[in-house]
Amino acid sequence: MRPPFPTRLAACLTTLPQQASPSRNALLACCVVGATLLALIALGHDGRRIAQLAVLALPMVLWLAWPLRSARIRRVRTLLVWLWAMGFALDGAVRAYLLDTYQAAPDGAMVLGAAANTNAREGAEYLWMHWRSAAVWGAVLVVAGVLVGMFARRGAVASTTVSARPSRWMVALIALLLLLSCVAYASKPWRRLHPAIFWTQWIDSLHALRSAWADQQKQRDRLMAQAKAIAPVITQSGPSTVVLVITDSINRDNMALYGYGRPTTPRLLAHKAQTGDQMAVLKNAWSVDASTLPALRNMFHFGLPEAENPPHVLALARAAGYKVWWISNHDDLAIEQQHARLADVVDMVNRTPGRASASLDGEILDCVQEALADTSTDRKLIVVHLMGAHPHYSLRFPENANPFDDNVDAVENGLVKDGRSAWVRRFRQEYDAALLYHDFVVSELLQQTRAPGKQGEYRAWMYLSDHGQEVGHVSDRAGHSPSTASGYRIPAVVWRNREPLPQDAALQPFRADWAGWTLMELLGIRWNGQQSERDVLADSYRWEPPGIPVKVESFER
Repeated sequence: MRPPFPTRLAACLTTLPQQASPSRNALLACCVVGATLLALIALGHDGRRIAQLAVLALPMVLWLAWPLRSARIRRVRTLLVWLWAMGFALDGAVRAYLLDTYQAAPDGAMVLGAAANTNAREGAEYLWMHWRSAAVWGAVLVVAGVLVGMFARRGAVASTTVSARPSRWMVALIALLLLLSCVAYASKPWRRLHPAIFWTQWIDSLHALRSAWADQQKQRDRLMAQAKAIAPVITQSGPSTVVLVITDSINRDNMALYGYGRPTTPRLLAHKAQTGDQMAVLKNAWSVDASTLPALRNMFHFGLPEAENPPHVLALARAAGYKVWWISNHDDLAIEQQHARLADVVDMVNRTPGRASASLDGEILDCVQEALADTSTDRKLIVVHLMGAHPHYSLRFPENANPFDDNVDAVENGLVKDGRSAWVRRFRQEYDAALLYHDFVVSELLQQTRAPGKQGEYRAWMYLSDHGQEVGHVSDRAGHSPSTASGYRIPAVVWRNREPLPQDAALQPFRADWAGWTLMELLGIRWNGQQSERDVLADSYRWEPPGIPVKVESFER
């Protein structure tokens, strides 16, 4: 019977050639090469990613502690360790440059888009324009390369004259570090951060983007031609400004505006008290999708299937005579290509994709104010796309701005009574803090829209979320939830400065995929394909329950 793996590994390490114990030079080589790598990794990454990249870099660093007798093999080791280290160094330097210069990640829409849209000549011109920054980061890489090269040559050498066993603590440490590195490589989220894998996939994404662009541009051109052929018309006279605010991952059950037990929306409640029947809080709003891309697709295509070749809301607005803005705190190539690029003005504030993005929604407020102040047109549609409470929740509000942290209140007691775990209760606190900050941003957007514009200007504002979020409402988990009703329960609010909104609109059940019909009403646009029975503000509105993959006791609550 073979001995277990740890015993065989220890035996292997303790029966190395003579002088198997790493020399002082070898330990120094490991420390210097490792420290150099860690410093460069830390330049381009933050938080736990530094630790993840450091663990991925371990194997070659540890190889320097392995005694080798052959001078030729030692030279090969030196070369391979140097190449390995410089791969991580180059990755860190490029990321650090992009972060410092553009506050962007290499796989962000801005960087990918710029790279995909740049040829060799333009690349050379860019380097010539930014040669000082290139020289600085080049010098950093040269210093790192020289340092790694000098100390990688000092890897452990097996002597033919001295015999020594490695100490047990050294064997245990090397075994533990190797095991940790193996676990990291077995994990796909960790493994894909490795520079060789990440940049290979980045190049693939670049090629895919270039290929997709041609198709997406053709699709946008087709949608614009379709909208012009429909010939929509504006029925109201005078200046007109409509603001559409689309947020992410907001469950109305966590908003005091909808009766929640924590004060998460004090500013929106104040707006409601001030505006009276000019503002309608749609009490029974639902998304028909539990994730962003299908939700936005349905929202901007009136909830109609692809087979019906539906028009796009933004294309219709432009064809009718509106100037359209898309101002976003999201960084998503698909959303940008499928929707945002249909606008006349595109302002993508956030340049870091994914859950780790820490760009706060408040960053878009100045951009919206600039759009509202624009004097080039009398008709404006301003689409604002917020991060809302998109996981991770702790990144959606400013540091030290969580008044619900460790607060034992009725909500906390209710979660304990329902058997929710400590980590879900913690997520609920962070989620509610994110909604409190979100209330500030959304209220500021409404305040900006309510501010006086041109004389006699009509203004309207619509707010809704793409989908909901499960944070211990009906199950002991937190995040996107296609399997519970919490994933579909959303807020929806409408305001306009002219005639009062219908009194019964707030009580009607509302579908986010029908939002386009209501937006057309707010824009005052008419066309042959109008279906007023799907406009929640219309007298002819007729509710139809959506087919979502969860059981809902009632859509009217």
